[in-house]
Amino acid sequence: MKTFNVPVIYRSPLISAVKNKRKQQDKMKKDFTPTLLDLGPLQIYLARHFGFCYGVENAIEISFRTIEENPGKRIFLLSEMIHNPQVNADLVSRGVQFLQDTYGKQLIPFESLTADDVVIIPAFGTTLVIEEKLNQLGIPTEKYNTTCPFVEKVWNRSEQIAQKGYSIVIHGKPKHEETRATFSHAAYTAPAVILNDMEDAKLLAQFITGERPASGFSEAFAGRFSEGFDAAKDLQRIGVVNQTTQLATDTQAIADYLKQTIAEHYNLNSSNIGERFADTRDTLCYATNDNQTAVTHMLNTPADLAIVVGGYNSSNSTHLVELCELKLPTYFINSDDKLVTENNVLHYNYHTKQELLSTDYLPHNRPVKILITSGASCPDAQVEAVIRRLAGFYGVEEQVDLLAEQF
Repeated sequence: MKTFNVPVIYRSPLISAVKNKRKQQDKMKKDFTPTLLDLGPLQIYLARHFGFCYGVENAIEISFRTIEENPGKRIFLLSEMIHNPQVNADLVSRGVQFLQDTYGKQLIPFESLTADDVVIIPAFGTTLVIEEKLNQLGIPTEKYNTTCPFVEKVWNRSEQIAQKGYSIVIHGKPKHEETRATFSHAAYTAPAVILNDMEDAKLLAQFITGERPASGFSEAFAGRFSEGFDAAKDLQRIGVVNQTTQLATDTQAIADYLKQTIAEHYNLNSSNIGERFADTRDTLCYATNDNQTAVTHMLNTPADLAIVVGGYNSSNSTHLVELCELKLPTYFINSDDKLVTENNVLHYNYHTKQELLSTDYLPHNRPVKILITSGASCPDAQVEAVIRRLAGFYGVEEQVDLLAEQF
């Protein structure tokens, strides 16, 4: 796979050494056991896969190169380039301005832009409407486009099944940038609707079977379906794609549920289900899959707690937290300084959307065993900083450098 020129500030000698050794030992990526960093009184288990993915590294390289290539020009990001506060802050410190916030609220009017300005499309992609708006201003959207290739893969797959007469069901968070972009591209070629979760899937199934009248569809899915969507007609043939950072198991469960609904309603079997349900398994992102699978395996290791490092508005990070919370106390932090002391931690509760202060989060037994992973937009340097801060609480920070040499 291609390597990218990512700023050294995001790299970590320790994490790089760990990842390189695991890659050499397991080139086929079949071993999902975590890596033990034994610091004596502190034992840290790192997930087999975590941190920057292909799409994020691609976006970072393009963004920083864009800044270098355009001295003196105004440079804008359509919205957050990725969901990581450090990376976005670094871009802002270099003069980049955001046109919209993460929910699409306009911060700087498009009308204030000129053809001399540079606009970077974020890794999540953007809508066709915004692309057209920028192109009309004389700003080429393809020149500085950091859209993740795996997001584009979802768009292409949607277009392929749309051409075969299927409507598009998108599993994603309705307000997420990627979901909005995917919906825009899907809705251009076919009827499309967004499902947030399994409850939405069950609701949609009732419209498929006729248990609920088609007339109630617009109210049930208000703001989440394409113009002119006809529930009586457009739910007869469907395919499911996803926001690439959703839980892969959730997307698969939704697809399986709707597939079963279609099969039972139309009396179909495995040989002819394709007449009404498209196979879209290939739209699941490899990095999302790998990171989630690595966490699932990591959770088989007996431990006292888990720490997930990532942006609080990062969907893929949130899902890693969701997995960890099922097994043990989990602390979601976006930087090492949230580990305030060995007794106090500031962490994010994604259920209530609040940052909380917890005390006595580190147990008194020895050795303390901590599971650590991070989201796909989290720099390895942040993970190392968390490890160093924890090591400092136990007086063994100098051993972190020795570990890097051992790997």
